[in-house]
Amino acid sequence: MSFGEMPLANALLGEADLDRPEPRFPLELVFCESCALLQITESVDPEALFGEYAYFSSYSTTMLAHAAALVERLIRDRGLDGDSFAIEIASNDGYLLQHYVQAGVPALGIDPARNVVGTAAERGVETICAFFDEKLAGEVAAGGRLASVLHANNVLAHVPDVNGVVVGIATVLAPDGVAVVETPYVRDLVERTEFDTVYHEHLFYYSLTALDLLFARNGLRIVDVERIDIHGGSLRVFAVGADSAEEPRPAVRELLDEEERLGIPEASYFEDFAARVEALRGELLEVLHGLKSQGHRVAAYGAAAKGATLLNAVGIGTDVLDFVADRSEHKQGLYMPGVRLPIVAPERLLEAMPDDVLLLAWNFADEILEQHDDYRRRGGRFILPIPRPRLV
Repeated sequence: MSFGEMPLANALLGEADLDRPEPRFPLELVFCESCALLQITESVDPEALFGEYAYFSSYSTTMLAHAAALVERLIRDRGLDGDSFAIEIASNDGYLLQHYVQAGVPALGIDPARNVVGTAAERGVETICAFFDEKLAGEVAAGGRLASVLHANNVLAHVPDVNGVVVGIATVLAPDGVAVVETPYVRDLVERTEFDTVYHEHLFYYSLTALDLLFARNGLRIVDVERIDIHGGSLRVFAVGADSAEEPRPAVRELLDEEERLGIPEASYFEDFAARVEALRGELLEVLHGLKSQGHRVAAYGAAAKGATLLNAVGIGTDVLDFVADRSEHKQGLYMPGVRLPIVAPERLLEAMPDDVLLLAWNFADEILEQHDDYRRRGGRFILPIPRPRLV
């Protein structure tokens, strides 16, 4: 499937950028039957994508609660204490590791984005500003800092040298340590037509089959797996070193067998995806243009990367939407890439009272709908675009 030439989804624009052309890159999905991995064909320079990063995890109360619950569970189940050590790669602003620090468990974050690393430091989270790879893992391990638990949330999709990163995880993991990896689940992407999950930062889209093959060839074994709702449907896998005595839970074999029955390791599983995306695109445009024809004022909420994909792929710009509201102060005053819609504070919804708001950050729908209950009580409605457009 080809999206054509697309701007970088997190490359938000300032006023000075509006008179300049934006860099655009091919965005194409392909499937490899050798490693069972859905992936894009173009790898953009990681420094351009992550050197300064617009996404701060702590602006989502859902993400904070998700992280706190997971840390509490791991501390309890694995008996972590002051003699343990927690690492997170792509640790962002310390949203997760802060909970280890507060519990007295030593922690180290690793993240390449200079701006979010500064915020993590303010939370008391020691953070190395660098890309995690096999070399850095070796340096950390050589310093005697082996991970009792290593988190890798929504990072394996982002790294071009994914084999090197997984080898690095195996290198820095303590003999009795566990790696806890979360990544969007390709099955949910396909079944729910979550095409806006596809953008240049997301190089890879994983099934458990693909993760199992990736880990096995790089010194890790998956011993447990869970399907979780975060980000429109994700996998959480627990992996240990190849020499660990920890046995896999039945859930691993059960999900691998289920994927085999569904045909997920085969290219044929993905064949009708592009047609369903095109049908959804037409349906969403029909809804929006229908509202505009009735004289409705329409805005959007959530200046997220997936929002940039949706707006540019569907062709929704200033002719349809007045603005995009977002909670993050780091995005307000900027413009969405490609479509160049202004990003404003959420308070603008009550000030302007658009009739309808297209929810671009639909993966946090419950949180956002609750936050904007006043807008809804005054008669405002949200449009949820995925998996089918609906008004709430």
